[in-house]
This record gives sequence, structure tokens and C-alpha cells, in this order.
Amino acid sequence: MTRDHLSLAVVIGSGRKGRTGATVAQWFAGQARRRADLRTDVVDLAEFPLPGEPVAQPSADVDRLLAHLTPRLARADMFVLVTPEYNRSFPASLKAAIDWHDAEWQAKPVGFVSYGGRSGGLRAVEQLRQVFPELHAVTVRETVSFHDVWDRFDGDGNPRDPEGCNAAATALLDQLTWWARVLREGRERYPYGGAARRAAAPCLVPAAAGTA
Repeated sequence: MTRDHLSLAVVIGSGRKGRTGATVAQWFAGQARRRADLRTDVVDLAEFPLPGEPVAQPSADVDRLLAHLTPRLARADMFVLVTPEYNRSFPASLKAAIDWHDAEWQAKPVGFVSYGGRSGGLRAVEQLRQVFPELHAVTVRETVSFHDVWDRFDGDGNPRDPEGCNAAATALLDQLTWWARVLREGRERYPYGGAARRAAAPCLVPAAAGTA
């Protein structure tokens, strides 16, 4: 990959059998691969069944999973998370992948492609927008959302409304790419110190004598 290229990780958030996420992700990755400035990696979390609770000393099995997953996230200049909505939130597999990593997300842009029933997965996206600031990542405004997703793709995995879907994907990729270039340059010129600041103890002001 040359200096002019950006690395995009398209993360399939659902690991359930019979999921629609793989179809949605492959369509979006196809849109990204049309761009000469991007190198796209589809990261399927079904291949990385991480425990829900990170631990300081993971098992050998978890170490093997992380040895394959973590470098792919670290190489990315930007992310698109392909997520459904489960019980008004996002999948546990996606939460686990987020929580098992830290520096891999920092000072990088994150976009969302959601899908579901009437809500189109947007309630999952709204929750993810609250999660990523804690990881020092930047979420972008543009979102691609498939409402009633089961009716939106044909048997070959192509959207039935390609014009509208492709335009939405282009808008998201344009915005992500802008942020990815700016943030990559920033990381290279000024090493990001967010993790150190987050680990610092909170500043507490002692209460005055005689006050609660």
C-alpha cells in the first residue's frame, strides 16, 4: 500500500447464523473497492468469537484469536462497522471486539452501515456513537441504513435500489476518507497521548471543613 492509499476495515458485527450482515458488508466493501485511494479488508467477527469480558491474562485460545484480529484493526486508517439492531442495541460480538482493543481505535474515524426492521438498526448506531468517544475515536455523521433489510437485496446480494444505496455509500466513504487523511497526518506529526490522559487520576477538589 502506497502513502496515497488509506486502509479501510469493514467489520461485520454480527456472528449469528443466518445473518444478513455478510451480504450488506460485501456490498459495501464492493463500493469501497471501486475507489483507487482505498485498500479494503473485510473483518468478519464470526471468525473471532472473543469472550465478552476482557482479562489481563487471556487464555491461549483467545491469544490466538487476537494474534489474527488485532493487527488487522491496527493497520486500518478508518473503520466501517456493519451492525444490526438486537434488542435496541448492537451485537455482543461487536461489543467484545471493541472492548478487547484500545489503541487500535484511537484517533481514527468510524462510520456505520446498519440494518434491521423498521428502525434500520439506527438505535444500535446511536449507542455506538456514545461508545467510541471513550476510545478516542471520531464517529462521522453520514450513515448507510437499510430498513426492512430482508426486502432490500436480491438473490445475488445486490441492492434493489442501487442508485440510492450507492449514493449513500459514496457520501459515507467521502466523509470517512477526509477524516482518515487528516487524522493519519495528525498521528504521524503529533503522537496521540489520549491513552495516558485517560489513565490519569481524576482531579478532586477537597471539601471545605464543615461541609458535606
